Amino acid sequence: MAYSPEIREAAKRLYLRRWTPDEIREELGLPNTRVIYYWADKYNWRDMLREEEVDEAIARRIVMLTDLAEKTPNQLKELDMLIEKHVKLKKQRVLQQKQASSPSDSSNSAKNEQSSNKGSSSTKKKGRKKKNDVSELTEADFKTWHDSLFAYQHEMRNNLHQRIRNILKSRQIGATYYFAGEALENAVLTGDPQIFLSASRAQAEVFRSYIIAIAKQFLGVELSGNPITLHTAHGDAELRFLSTNSNTAQSYHGHVYIDEYFWIPQFERLNKLASAMATHKKWRKTYFSTPSAKGHPAFGFWTGDTWKGEKKDRQNKEFPSFDEMRDGGRQCPDRQWRYVVTIEDAANGGCDLFDIDELRDEYSDDDFKNLFMCIFVDDSQSVFKFSQLEDCGVDTASWRDFKPKNARPFAAREVWLGYDPARTRDNATLIVLAPPQFDGERFRVLEKHHWRGLNFQHHVEQIKRITQRYHVTYIGVDITGIGAGVFDLLHNLFPREAKAIHYSVDSKNRLVLKMIDLVESQRICWDAEHKDIGASFLSIKRGVTGSTNQMTFKADRTESTGHADAFFAIAHAAINEPINHNTKRKSSWKTIAA
Repeated sequence: MAYSPEIREAAKRLYLRRWTPDEIREELGLPNTRVIYYWADKYNWRDMLREEEVDEAIARRIVMLTDLAEKTPNQLKELDMLIEKHVKLKKQRVLQQKQASSPSDSSNSAKNEQSSNKGSSSTKKKGRKKKNDVSELTEADFKTWHDSLFAYQHEMRNNLHQRIRNILKSRQIGATYYFAGEALENAVLTGDPQIFLSASRAQAEVFRSYIIAIAKQFLGVELSGNPITLHTAHGDAELRFLSTNSNTAQSYHGHVYIDEYFWIPQFERLNKLASAMATHKKWRKTYFSTPSAKGHPAFGFWTGDTWKGEKKDRQNKEFPSFDEMRDGGRQCPDRQWRYVVTIEDAANGGCDLFDIDELRDEYSDDDFKNLFMCIFVDDSQSVFKFSQLEDCGVDTASWRDFKPKNARPFAAREVWLGYDPARTRDNATLIVLAPPQFDGERFRVLEKHHWRGLNFQHHVEQIKRITQRYHVTYIGVDITGIGAGVFDLLHNLFPREAKAIHYSVDSKNRLVLKMIDLVESQRICWDAEHKDIGASFLSIKRGVTGSTNQMTFKADRTESTGHADAFFAIAHAAINEPINHNTKRKSSWKTIAA
């Protein structure tokens, strides 16, 4: 079979990102993996791969699997295994560094360690009768784990005595991993209960996976249960993993960790819940998150404006600057210790798991600042309110009729597709949208696909694959740029379903007004883990045309930064429903003739 250069180029890009041949085959719809091995050999793809250490490869794979919105059971199993291996390699590296620093004692210390481990393990086997018995562990047992931490993680640990810690961080720097280990150590050494609050149950379980892995690799202890009850020398300590919608969360007390709080709706309710669980002065509260938008209710909590309120004696209280909080953190007037860790700070602190230049190239400037440099999105000029978009993010586990792992994920129900074409350094995006069938049901974003730097013929092939899995009755295609080529091919294949969208001031206004109606009337939702969808909506702003001074809407889309691709792809699908759809509430937006 002959393959187009576009297919081969797509395979090459995925290969250089270290996707497995089987993953490449599945992504590109190839019949087998032999052709991928053949290309790699013929075109010397292997020579293009940069040599990397084993722990680097494991860390990269962990990041890739973590970023997948939908994980198969095998991928979840692989993720748990990789986390366990990653922790083990860190421990081994620390031991090797110790032995290298004192070569004369290395052989004796190794022998002593082996005999000590044998003695301690036999003692534990004889004496341990309870599950999760950690009563024999001391602070010295955590020394190896301490030595594996990065500098910024040590900074967090050095401020463990602070009653309230508030940390703004970059993505994927190991904050959840660190706090899992910190809480485990504190529970073992004090017997204090630990509570982990996350937006979803699945996210809360990440804490549990890290705790089990750290206990096994650094302490040699097998932990189980949910909640995990530790039998310590100071009494039993419970580690509870809760989502914010848990009805029983308020009945517990202990040290509280709140994960990604800038992405949790109803922050006031969350904060009251956390305060109730940590009312006594002995309990600590730790908030940590990547930033979202300035319109989030937690923004004032971070800046201190909520604490200042209307009290005159607090108005002149000066809070540390952003750069000061990056430099080791600061104690603030409201008694919170605030700390900022950007991806650059993480790299300077010893974290070598990133290629920052590659990330800058992959993401637009605004997205890079938001995701990795701890800069909040300014949504004050946006058409959409962040609070409204928060309500659109849901836990898709509640969608009983949608089974993404099935050959027909949505059975025979109809779906609509929306395609937004690629621009320079911009993703081409396809959205699978499920229209409502009855009153009260929402539009649902079932799938989201990004294709970057590929020829439109490849895009069409990918869309064809999706039509084989879903009952597609409409495909809305923006015919700008390569969109015209995509539409021509799709129209030949699906003459009834494919519809061209010609951009003009009026057509763009109709698209945006349709989405305003859906968001304001709460008639659309998507997976809360797809944070880029909300960011895409926030980039839509008001404007006027240059020639006629008509009111219109615009997105910050340029050749150097791609924005709003997810928004327009959703709009291209949703516009199949008439804009004058009969809803019970009226939108607060309308167009006014110049």
